[in-house]
Amino acid sequence: MTISKAVFPAAGLGTRFLPVTKALPKELLPLVDTPLIQYGIEEAAQAGLNDIYIITGRGKGAIEDYFDTNMELESILSTRHALQLLETIKRISESINVAYLRQREAKGLGHAIWCARRQLVGEAFGVILADDVIASEVPCIAQLLRVYEKVQAPVVALMRVAREESSSYGIIEGEPAEVPDIPQPVHRLKTLIEKPRPENAPSDLAVIGRYVLTPDVLCVLDAGQPGLGGEIQLTDALNVLAARQPVYGVCFSGKRYDAGSKLGFLKAAIEFGLRREDVGDGLRSYLLELVQQLGAPARPAEDHKQAAGSTT
Repeated sequence: MTISKAVFPAAGLGTRFLPVTKALPKELLPLVDTPLIQYGIEEAAQAGLNDIYIITGRGKGAIEDYFDTNMELESILSTRHALQLLETIKRISESINVAYLRQREAKGLGHAIWCARRQLVGEAFGVILADDVIASEVPCIAQLLRVYEKVQAPVVALMRVAREESSSYGIIEGEPAEVPDIPQPVHRLKTLIEKPRPENAPSDLAVIGRYVLTPDVLCVLDAGQPGLGGEIQLTDALNVLAARQPVYGVCFSGKRYDAGSKLGFLKAAIEFGLRREDVGDGLRSYLLELVQQLGAPARPAEDHKQAAGSTT
C-alpha cells in the first residue's frame, strides 16, 4: 500500500526555549520567516505524505491557526497585488490535509504517536519531529520510504555522532544489511539504547527524528509500560519489535540541524538565511564584518557560499 499519512508530535512544552514558548509553540519558531514545523510539513508533502496528523496539547492553538485559511489576510494581499506573498500563504493551507489530535498529558513520544492510533488502523505511516530540520536533495522521509518499500518493515533515520554526544541521543546496536538499489548504508537493528553514557554506547549511530512505522508499533505502544522518565517511549516499542522481527535504520543523505537546542537553532537560522536570495548576500557580508571585528581570520566569501550549501 502507498503510504500517505504522517504524524507530527507537537504537544511538548518547549522548556528549552522559555520564556518565548510560554506564549508561542516551539514548532512555530521561525528560521528566517518559516516556522520549524513547516519545513517538516513540506518535506512530508514532497514525499507524498499529504495526510498530516499534528498531535497538540494545551497552548498549541497557534499551530492550528497557522495552517488554517485566513480569508481576510488573503483578501488584503490580493488588493495590494502582493501576489508572491499571497501564493506563499495559500500554499501553506492548500498543499496538505491537516487534522489535529490532542495529547492530554505529556507522556512521551510513544504516547504522542499512540494518540493517532484510530486514524492509522492497518496502515504504515511516517513520523517527523519538527525540531530536527534536515536539508537534503531528496527529502529525508522519502529516503526512508524507499527503504520501507524494499523491506516492508519499520525504518528509522540514522546519523553518526561523536561518542561524547551519545548521551543526547538514542543509539543503536545493529549490523549492516544489504538492501537492493539503496545507496545509503542500511543497518538491521538489534537494540536501541536511549541516551547512554559514552562508555556504554554500543555504536556511534544515533536515531534522528524521522521514522516510517508499521501498524504493529501501535499495538506494542498500546500495551506498553512507562519507561525512561516515566514516559511511554517509542524506543522501548522499537526494541520490542526488533526482538520479534526486522527493524532497519538508514544513514540518510543530508544535513541535520538540532533546532530543538538554542545553539542548533541559531546555526540553522544563519545557514538557512545564507541560502536565501533576499537576505543571503547581506547576511554573508555582515558575518564577514563580524569575524573581522572579533579578530579571527576571515574565510573567502566563496568558501562561505559553499559551506552554506553543503548537505553532507
